[in-house]
Amino acid sequence: MESRTILVTGVAGFIGQRTAKILLSNQCQVIGLDSMNNSENRTLQEFRLSQLKEHDNFSFHRIDIQDAKKLEELFAQHQFDAVIHLAAKVGVRESIIHPHTYFHTNIQGTLNILEMMQKYKVKKLVFASTSSVYSGLEVPFHESSSVETPISLYATTKRASEMMCYTYHSLYGIDVSILRYFTVYGPAGRPDMSYFRFIQWIDEGKPVIIHGDGTQFRDFSYIEDIANGTVKALKNVGYDIFNLGGGNGTYTLNYMIQLIEEYLGKKAEVVYQDFLNSDMRATWANIDKAKKILAWQPQVDFRTGIKNCVEWYLANKDWIGK
Repeated sequence: MESRTILVTGVAGFIGQRTAKILLSNQCQVIGLDSMNNSENRTLQEFRLSQLKEHDNFSFHRIDIQDAKKLEELFAQHQFDAVIHLAAKVGVRESIIHPHTYFHTNIQGTLNILEMMQKYKVKKLVFASTSSVYSGLEVPFHESSSVETPISLYATTKRASEMMCYTYHSLYGIDVSILRYFTVYGPAGRPDMSYFRFIQWIDEGKPVIIHGDGTQFRDFSYIEDIANGTVKALKNVGYDIFNLGGGNGTYTLNYMIQLIEEYLGKKAEVVYQDFLNSDMRATWANIDKAKKILAWQPQVDFRTGIKNCVEWYLANKDWIGK
């Protein structure tokens, strides 16, 4: 991978920063862009970005993917070997509240990226999709399943973007790896994710709010595993879709709270509320295809991952609380 020039969109995000770090360690030239104006805490974004700016083979551009003019200026300046497109509005519940924002960022923004790629003849795209497209299906989820029944606008925008990617693959020969991520977690993660909020609430003695009875389960995927899978997806595959998940789907929210209690040494006060119709009751990835074609599989078990999250929180909570 040495000497390859790769554009990473959403580089100050949770997955973007970890992916960029792996590319930089492999001597790639990484051009990162991020709008720095999404719903994440700005301090957390700056924390991630500061670690990337220590590398001489990294450069950063504050650009919104909805700004086609700025994107074209960037593509004209560099000859990209590949694009890893991670920039997006994320989160199921928020998409129901702000549907227009999700539409413009996730669909129009992705279209802008695809247009620049075909115009400047960039032949490889890794696109970040989501397990949310599988809503309503039985677990475990397979890439070949029909995913035409999204129950959130977030899932709708990601599915529409997958289809646009296929169109540009068909029309212009762009090689596309679609990655459907499953509940990514880890240190320095998104503040809106349940594990991040649960850790802080339990530590501060605040009630832990759960929508449902806590028996709903998620295929939790550790951030380093996901970033490694994202880099491996730079392989030429034509057009293909890959599940990247923990591969088991046996961990409930109640069990996650038990682990956090254990590592914090504090007891949680749990408040159960009505289940939200926009939420999925279970996610579970079949990852056989990623194992076979990308030579990827997760390495970090859930207990270790949660322990790492709690330790990171305790080491940084002086500024996280702000």
